[in-house]
Order: sequence, then structure tokens, then C-alpha cells
Amino acid sequence: MTSVHRIVVLAVDGVYPFELGIPSRVFGAADGRYEILTCTVDGRPVRTNSDFSITVEHGPEVLKTADTVVIPPFVSTAVTREVPEAVVKSLASVSPGTRFVSICTGAFVLAAAGLLDGRPATTHWVVAGLFREWFPDVALDPDVLFIDDGDVLTSAGAASGLDVCLHIIRKDHGSDVANQVARMCVIPPWRDGGQAQYILHPMPETTTSGTATARQWALENLHEPMTLADLAEHSHMSLRTFARRFTEEVGTSPGRWLIQQRVDRARHLLESTDMPVDEIAGQVGFASGTSLREHLHAAIGVSPLAYRRTFRGALSPNPSSATAYTATRTS
Repeated sequence: MTSVHRIVVLAVDGVYPFELGIPSRVFGAADGRYEILTCTVDGRPVRTNSDFSITVEHGPEVLKTADTVVIPPFVSTAVTREVPEAVVKSLASVSPGTRFVSICTGAFVLAAAGLLDGRPATTHWVVAGLFREWFPDVALDPDVLFIDDGDVLTSAGAASGLDVCLHIIRKDHGSDVANQVARMCVIPPWRDGGQAQYILHPMPETTTSGTATARQWALENLHEPMTLADLAEHSHMSLRTFARRFTEEVGTSPGRWLIQQRVDRARHLLESTDMPVDEIAGQVGFASGTSLREHLHAAIGVSPLAYRRTFRGALSPNPSSATAYTATRTS
């Protein structure tokens, strides 16, 4: 019988309550595959960034029993160059081979404890400059949602905490389980870790002449050839107006968006089916298997077969960290 994977969430003084609850909500929806415990460095209540404190059931002793340790973010005024000695001591007690995950400014804790030296990592873009100043030995990429570096995963703002937790479930148990969890939590089942953080992109004014109808039609017909003119026609716009409105609403061009949707659909089929690569290419609208290989490699830096082995391999009892998917920035 496979033992239940224990996740210990460390609540640091000044913690954000919403992000503190993400691991319990997401991993807790995986039908008993995970046990989630919450602790503080001394077992006492911690203040939050809001007008209340939180009492937890456990002290630092449970960190020694963790398979995964999650560090949620805490209020920026609590960020210091040196994590309190009690926090460092608690992390030092974690068993070798334990997986570490940070959400937002939780990366400051991992970095201050020396766990990110020489490794790629991300955090919220607002504090990226400060992070670089304090931790120059970390290969910071503030333009992505999360980075998977095997036994250490870092993520950006609040919503990316949901993304990285779903990503871990996909690695541990496959896309079917992750998709079921996403449905239970009513959140998107997949956002690529390499997707850019949403920085300074104000939403356009809501009108009745948006591009949502065209996007929905495209998603329902990815297997069919389609052009910019086809998309514009479904929005009853000229090509120029459609391209401008689409970029305003989505944050990227129609062509890049369409490629990304096809790549995402192909990734799902690679994970969940045994379809040959050429057949998957046809199902998602690429002209050939070669075209799919080129676009997948451009998006995440691996071939279809390597990607399939990663997620199929993750279903084995002891997945190799060497095959772990590392999020890269999408073009």
C-alpha cells in the first residue's frame, strides 16, 4: 500500500491567509492522496497581514516528517535579508530529499536559508528588484508563473500558487487527477509555468463587441485550419480591428494565442492518451508531427516523446527528478 504524501505548510509571521490555505484546498481535493499539516516555527499563533492572527495545530517538529514543505507568502514589511533564526533552524531540520515549494514572497525564506543558491527561481514581479539585490546568487526569472527545478519549486503571485500545486499533482499522479482537482476547486486545470506574469496590462473596457466568441469558436475547432480572417469574421470585425481588440483583451496576438492553445491541447493528449504524435498533431490543428514537435520545443524546450515520458514516468512510485519538467518562458 502506497503511503500518503505528507505536505507541511509553514506559516511565517505576517502570512497571507488566502495563500496559506491554498495547499490545503488544492491538495486536499485529491481524494486522500495527500495529508496536509500546518505549522509555525514555535507552535504558537502567528499574525497575518490582515487584522487577525491564526492558530495552528502543529509546531516545527512536523517539518521533519514532511515529504513536501510549502512556504506561503508574508507581508512585504516582514521581508528581511535574514530570515529569523528559528525559521532557518526549522528548515535545516527537514530531511534530505524533501521537496520545497514557495508561493510569492515565500521564495525569500528559501533564498535566505540558502536553498536557492545557484538555482532558477521566481517570485512576485513587484519584489523582483529587491530579491535580486539581496540574493544575487539566485537565477531569478520574475517573468514566469512558476519554476519547477526538481526538488524545489517557486511560484509568483497568489493565483500562481494554485498553478504550482496543480502542477505538482500532475507530476505526482497524472493529468486526470489534476483535472479532477481543478474541477472540484473551479479553477483552470492548466496554466503553463512559463507563461508571463500579468504585469501592467489593464483590462479593456467591457463592450458587446469583444473577441470572446471567436476564441470560443477557435477552441471548439482547433483541429480545423483557421486564419485571422476566419477569427475576425466570427467577431464581425475587420482584420485590423480584430487584431487590435484581441491583443487588448488577451495580451498577445491572435496567432500566438492560437499556437498556444494547440500546444496546450497537444500536451493534454500526450499526457492522457497513447495517440501517435502525428495523430495528435492532426487533432489539434498542426499540419504535421514535425510542426507539433517544433512548436512544443519552442514552448517548453522538449520533444513530444520526452514530455510524454515525463508525465507517464511521474505515475511510477519513484519518479526521477532528472525527468522533471522545468518551466521555461514562452515566446
